[in-house]
Amino acid sequence: MPESRGIGPIDVTHSPFAALQAQAVELREGFWRTRQQLNVGVGLPHGYRKLEESGNFHNLALAAGQIQGQYKGPLFIDSDLYKWLEGVIFTLQAAPDPQLAAMAERAIELIMAAQAPDGYLNTFYQVVEPQNRWKNIHSGHELYCAGHLMQAAVAHVRATGDERLLGVACRFADHIGTIFGPGRLETCCGHPEIETALIELYRLTRRQSYLDMAAYFIDMRGKRTVVSDYGILAYYQDQTPVREATAVVGHAVRQLYLCAGVTDLFLETGEVALLDSQKRLWGDMTTSKMYVTGGVGSRPTTEGFGEKYELPTDTAYCETCAAIASIFWSYRMLLATAESRFADLMESTLYNAFLAGVSLGHDRYFYVNPVLSRGGIERPEWHGCSCCPPNVMRLLASLQHYLCTTSREGIQCHQYAAAKRDTRFASLVLDTVYPWQGICTFRVERTQGAPWELSLRIPGWCTRASLTVNGQAMALTMRRGYAVIMRAWHPGDTVELNLLMEPRLVAGHPNIESVRHCAAITRGPLVYCIEQADLDGATPLLDVRLDGAAPLEAVARPELLGGITMIGAMGRVIDGAAWQERLYQPLAPPTMLRGVRLSAVPYYAWANRSVGAMRVWIPLV
Repeated sequence: MPESRGIGPIDVTHSPFAALQAQAVELREGFWRTRQQLNVGVGLPHGYRKLEESGNFHNLALAAGQIQGQYKGPLFIDSDLYKWLEGVIFTLQAAPDPQLAAMAERAIELIMAAQAPDGYLNTFYQVVEPQNRWKNIHSGHELYCAGHLMQAAVAHVRATGDERLLGVACRFADHIGTIFGPGRLETCCGHPEIETALIELYRLTRRQSYLDMAAYFIDMRGKRTVVSDYGILAYYQDQTPVREATAVVGHAVRQLYLCAGVTDLFLETGEVALLDSQKRLWGDMTTSKMYVTGGVGSRPTTEGFGEKYELPTDTAYCETCAAIASIFWSYRMLLATAESRFADLMESTLYNAFLAGVSLGHDRYFYVNPVLSRGGIERPEWHGCSCCPPNVMRLLASLQHYLCTTSREGIQCHQYAAAKRDTRFASLVLDTVYPWQGICTFRVERTQGAPWELSLRIPGWCTRASLTVNGQAMALTMRRGYAVIMRAWHPGDTVELNLLMEPRLVAGHPNIESVRHCAAITRGPLVYCIEQADLDGATPLLDVRLDGAAPLEAVARPELLGGITMIGAMGRVIDGAAWQERLYQPLAPPTMLRGVRLSAVPYYAWANRSVGAMRVWIPLV
């Protein structure tokens, strides 16, 4: 039987870094603890009610033969419940909650009851189309749903030691093994996800067949077996073998879930060709196909990647699930390489593309996250395709697992959040109000006698960093983007890392047509935007231009939007009225009217006050 280790979503076998026990990281009062508390008190109970309304529990009861009635929702709806359940499980791992525990128990009992005698479990194909099991591999989402079930089951064992859900997942995985493989059904799922789930199931159980099955599905990519009327193999990630891939293409979530699985396979096998391919794809994404927020997916028609520099602003898709998939993939790349650039992208995506997907009240969710809105966009409470809300919930619930790791040498801090970290080297407390200020103060509460190494990531956005130990300035000794301190530590030792955090303007690549002659405002890891809510009614946001030569000012606004630092800037208003009668005019400098004081707010907080216009990229005067 597997050992319950209290580990989070990922327990990598071969990596320079090791994950910490769940109880080893405790978020303290600060930015991310507030989000987690809202997720516990509002988000997860809200999700339970919406899953009930959407038919998730109803469908399981139908499949179990407990009730009669009609199936509700899309054919992949099971996956929403599994992601929500994973979020509940990680929440219970951190702290008991009788209400959430009762909700989880109901879900687990229904899942167990719904499983078919042969191990199969998918309510749509059990209730609606039993004759079509495994006949719609390209878009039936059977393997996709199975993967999310497996991830919830792994979390359940690691969090509680309870193996009931694991038994369901293993029986289903064993059933899948009788269906797919050489001489059987030789294809792969149209929506990658099961690959990384099978590898995590292998890590927990050590059953070689699960790793082999994941490798089989990955090796089938590019053999062009996914047949669909949709007609675009890239959409389903079946156009190119993974070891030969050079560019991210197709549906963004599918692509990045696959990348996470391929990186997981490297972490278990050490096959260099797999890691080389992922480095190529990560480079292609980050240098030519990613928004400044970390969002990915520029084409609404395919929810996918476009050509290089094809990054429109108002039609940017940037699905919330794609941001989450990017974080999952980058974390695995960090574990594979120990390079800070992957933690940098995790940070940028967390604070911007991901966090914009949930309202400040944690009861409304974005599926699509544009970087320009002409107005009228608001977050609904749920979606017809609600893959994103429970995905947000499970990431928030497990966030502490991504903050730091250990190695043979010591402790690595990848993300800066107020937290206490208990490791075999030391008990380490970080006090910070990051991301509003760049001062991070570490205090050693308990430590071993032998020297060990503390590694602190210096973010890529930071132009100047300083470090003191017990008040004494230290030169930064850098390794792979981390400031490294090796010494014999004592209880009471303090380390202060000061990351210069000033507002600045950034420009887009000149080949990005939609942002030419524009600038975006950033400060630390945060991308900012301007909203109509901060302009008077007589000043349309689209008529505003930014004075790039004027200074930017960071202003603390604890009473606004849950407490933020706002950025003040100067701008001008063009004479929009001159264009009312004509769509085009002879080229001439725009007529500027009065100056205007601009107040930029963090991008993640937009659409929490009104449904007015918003923009990240502001045209320059």
